[in-house]
Amino acid sequence: MSGQFGDLRELYQEVIFDHNRRPRNFRALEGATHQADGHNPLCGDQLTVYVRVTDGVVEEVSFIGHGCAISTASASLMTEAVKGMPVDEVEQLFNDMHAMLTESHPDRDLGKLEVLSGVREFPARVKCATLAWHTLHNAITQAREIAKTE
Repeated sequence: MSGQFGDLRELYQEVIFDHNRRPRNFRALEGATHQADGHNPLCGDQLTVYVRVTDGVVEEVSFIGHGCAISTASASLMTEAVKGMPVDEVEQLFNDMHAMLTESHPDRDLGKLEVLSGVREFPARVKCATLAWHTLHNAITQAREIAKTE
């Protein structure tokens, strides 16, 4: 492949591989105020997202679990993106990410998270990329059920 499309695909692969090999914020978070579990039965991805919210702001966020490269990379990128963000902005980002991964590009720049838009080329893998985001949403809204992407 050549041109801009080839460059984007290469960047997508590079970021996914990097965050899969060295996931950021991969640990249980002591003192978490919010927590949720997620499971993608089709792929076997399982994770737990931990969040510490102080005064309506995500002070700290982390995850543990196991999954495919896309699932792990998406969780890693997500934790970097939402740290320090007000909870209401996290909810808007969740909606924008879900739209980007499943339908179309949102109206705003998602920065480094844009690299995940490449997952749309692989419809079977969209659920892998959205699992961490659904799990974060459940943690923040304190939903009691396990986040599933089936």
